[in-house]
Amino acid sequence: MTARKALIVRGGWEGHRPVEATEMFLPFLERHGFDVQIEESNDVYADADVMDQVDLIVQSVTMSEISGDAFAGLRRAVERGAGLAGWHGGIADSYRNNSDYLQLIGGQFATHPSKHPDERAGDETDNYLCYTVDVTDLGRQHEIMAGLEDFTLRTEQYWVLTDDLNDVLATTTHPAQPYHPWHRPVVSPAVWTRQWGEGRVFVATPGHSPVVLRDVNVRTIIERGMLWASRTVSE
Repeated sequence: MTARKALIVRGGWEGHRPVEATEMFLPFLERHGFDVQIEESNDVYADADVMDQVDLIVQSVTMSEISGDAFAGLRRAVERGAGLAGWHGGIADSYRNNSDYLQLIGGQFATHPSKHPDERAGDETDNYLCYTVDVTDLGRQHEIMAGLEDFTLRTEQYWVLTDDLNDVLATTTHPAQPYHPWHRPVVSPAVWTRQWGEGRVFVATPGHSPVVLRDVNVRTIIERGMLWASRTVSE
């Protein structure tokens, strides 16, 4: 039987450890029958010979830029049935200058609220908050979230700008604090799926670091999300 093809594209801002983070999922993909190709540049998206063979694209590229040809190749692959999956800034904070990419993904990182000013140390931990990921009613019926309950994390809590084409499987709520300028709690999607043409898109906002990715809930969601996006039946 011919192996299914997975393409991992990684790079961008090194703070999200794109190499270490994606390497964590290689054994899982290989165990599920994927022949995995790894690229350190999104230029591969412009290679039609590669993209026409891909069943799953796993992207971990925070910020950065994408050429018109590369984006066209990515969108074409998804529209023709390739799955697209990722977590945190590697998919939800990529290519801020490309509005068509933001529409394809269905959500754009806006901010991650920080601690009280008196508690900030001046490093990335200023944005580490304890928050809950709440499984939605739709999520409880979905194979990605099956059997999972609400859970808590201490890491960056993503505030995401989004639209209602997404199927939201989990949310998180940003409280209104006296030291923040918003005046009521804001509910933001934390896990969602999206149909685009013949393809499936999966996004999980937790995943700032390998430590977060090792959380059993986060890892389970991402692993199932990759299989869902590629239309592979989970064990």
